[in-house]
Amino acid sequence: MKTVGIIGGTGPESTIEYYRQIIAAYRERQTNGSYPSIIINSANLTSLLAWVEANELDAFTDYLVNEIEKLARAGANFGALTANTPHIVFDELRRRSSIPLLSIVEAACDETRTLGLKRVALLGTRFTMQGQFFPEVFAKSGISIVTPHADEQSYIHEKYIRELLNNMFLPETRDSLLAIVDRMKASDGIDAVILGGTELPLLLRDPQQNGIPFLDTTRIHVNRIVAELVS
Repeated sequence: MKTVGIIGGTGPESTIEYYRQIIAAYRERQTNGSYPSIIINSANLTSLLAWVEANELDAFTDYLVNEIEKLARAGANFGALTANTPHIVFDELRRRSSIPLLSIVEAACDETRTLGLKRVALLGTRFTMQGQFFPEVFAKSGISIVTPHADEQSYIHEKYIRELLNNMFLPETRDSLLAIVDRMKASDGIDAVILGGTELPLLLRDPQQNGIPFLDTTRIHVNRIVAELVS
């Protein structure tokens, strides 16, 4: 049996969701009643946020490489990051990792392409919405990434850091995010929304908003992880 090593804690609530979903998806595919082999390394979210806020990406990368190597030494055959934001340095992590890493961005792109979508909104932290790691990957498949207005990005980021990462999922925040999606549908011509933060599906639990589907990056990534586990 293969073993997956996941970098969790970024944040804790989505790490719990990964664990639950990996087990559920694995047991749907395996009919012998077995469970998957999972190693979780819970990272220091406070340090990671401080480094990315200060744009100290070398320290950010070095820390994650070290944590991935802990997973490798523990016996993981491949690894995954349970958050979108750390993918800002994913190429470097993949280059330096001694085990294969499964990208949440590449998995989301494959799903988007399979669905035939061409113009998708991206919600997440400011680092994710303003980074180039989503547009660069999606552009290779001819898919355009559309981000919210600057003031909307600031609102989403603040709610993400202050609420979602602290296990606060408030109905008024959900309503405000759905209003942003409605605005982007009307003015930006989007045909889907990428929930580019693994806490967002815990707040936006419906599969769509006024005909605009939500692409849950947690679920998409989990499916890729489980496919590798059973391969």
